[in-house]
Formats: sequence, C-alpha cells, structure tokens
Amino acid sequence: MSRSALIENVTAMLADAGFSVSDRATIRPKSFDVAARRGEDVVLLKILANIDAFDAPTGAEMRRLGHYLNATPLVIGLRSRDEELEHGVVYFRHGVPAISPDTALDYFLDGVPPLIYAAPGGLYVNIDGDVLADEREEQGLSLGQLAQELGVSRRTVSKYEDGMNASIDVAVQLEELFGDSLTSPVNVMDGAEDVRDADPTPEDPDVDPADQPVLTVLTRVGFDVHPTTRAPFKAVSEDEREPSLLTGNSDLTEAAVKRARIMASVGRVTHTRSVYFVDKSKQTSIDGTAIIERSEVEDMDDPEEFRDLLKERGEPSEA
Repeated sequence: MSRSALIENVTAMLADAGFSVSDRATIRPKSFDVAARRGEDVVLLKILANIDAFDAPTGAEMRRLGHYLNATPLVIGLRSRDEELEHGVVYFRHGVPAISPDTALDYFLDGVPPLIYAAPGGLYVNIDGDVLADEREEQGLSLGQLAQELGVSRRTVSKYEDGMNASIDVAVQLEELFGDSLTSPVNVMDGAEDVRDADPTPEDPDVDPADQPVLTVLTRVGFDVHPTTRAPFKAVSEDEREPSLLTGNSDLTEAAVKRARIMASVGRVTHTRSVYFVDKSKQTSIDGTAIIERSEVEDMDDPEEFRDLLKERGEPSEA
C-alpha cells in the first residue's frame, strides 16, 4: 500500500469514528500529517509505512507541538524493519506511541484500547497491583507462594503489586491462576505515559533569523513564542487571554498560500488562531488565516492594538 493510500484510509477511519480531521500537511519539512479532534481529544498524527522512518528530530517536534496544542502525538504505521506491527500492541519511537491501523481501528472506532506494549526485552502489560494483591490474599497465598507459582522472586511479586508491569507470559500465568484478567489498557490518548517514563518536553529550537523580527513583535505584545522547525507554521504563540496562535512568515508565494490554508485547517481542529506575516499583500485573510504585512506591526507594542488587528483579519478557528 502506498503512503498516500494509507493516509487516506486512516483519515477515513477517523472520520467514521467521529473525528474532525484537518487537511493533510503537504509542505516539507513536516512533523505531522494531519490533526484530528473528537470532543476534548486531539491527536497529531504521523502516518508511515515503516515507523523506523520516524526520526528523533520529528519525535521531539511532535512532542513539543502536543504540549503547546494540548494534543497527543501518535504514529500510525504498518511495519518496523521487515515485520508488521502486531495487532493490539503499542510501540514507541522517540517518546511517541506508535500503533498499527488495525489497532487504531479497534481503539478509535470500536472503543477497544490496546493492552500490550513493546519495550526492550519483549512485550509487556499493565498489571493492576491492587487487584493482584486482593486476589492473592483472597486465595490465601503469601508473596513467596505466588512467586513460586510464577517462577519469579518474592521481591518481583511485591513490585507487581506496587505497580510494576509484567511480561505477557506472567500475565497469562496470573490469569490462569486467578481466573480473572489483572491487566489494564494502555492509555494511548495520554501519550501512553502510564507505561513509559514521561520525559520532559524537549526544549524549543533556536529561532530562524528570518523569523526573529515578527516573533519579537509577538513577544512584545504579550505572547510566549515557541519556534518550530518541521511544522507547517513557524511558531506556536501562547497567551492566557486568547487562543494559541499558529504563526507563519515569508513572502506571499504560492507555497505560502498553501501553508496559510493548512494552518487554518489545523486551527479549526486544534481551536487556535492563525496568522501569516508577509511583505506585501492585497489579501487580509486566507481561509481564516489572518494576513498581516510586517510593516503594519514592526513598531507595534500595544497588545490590544495587535489583538484588534488579528480579530479584524481572522476569526478564531473552531470545529
């Protein structure tokens, strides 16, 4: 299956599952392919045939964007190396969870979350330690007796009851021993942080010198500005009083118009505004993205003046 066909299939599945889906980000370089929202759940999706093509800089960018846009970064792919991704298993690439299309279908369309995740050493599951302790005590088993049944140390059983995850083999043994499943699902929509160490959000990259003047203006009028390197916009700017702002900056070329349209589409999903700074333009808006000439704001330092201009050129994007 071609990557384009895979993206079409995944976006159609998301639409069937009740998600609003943005236009595909087709401008390179790009960290994510589409954004999608269902209720309060927002995902930034990278869709790949081989998830090993997902590199560290892209992972860092998607994790930053997820933090600034209150979204979950997620990779959907077919295989890793020469092996297909297993159904019902969550993998990780550079801190971002990755699942197969079938796993995504189960999760998003049928409401069946994955139970298994891949980590160094094999496949693992979440063990509900409180339930395990209750089951053990109800059957009158000591830590040592259960450890002997499982072929592990007493200390390992104690760790299971304290929340340590277990291998598939141990989970099967526990289910056969107690007759009940003691596993809990992997929470993909929270970035699967329940089964991995939640690393801090990667630091912002350096500002491109060409973007420094407009980003300085945004800082001056009260925004916290976070530059990007692989998104269809140059920065995400945050303000406690306003929706976040997707920011573009370049001459108004055909590619810039395309970027402005993608920004507007992503904004409708993520509930953000979008603005594109240009040298000269007769347009004041492109599909809801405000178009502002750099000369209009180069000396601006009044936050309300800037917000009024922004509201005049482009309304907040809402699904």
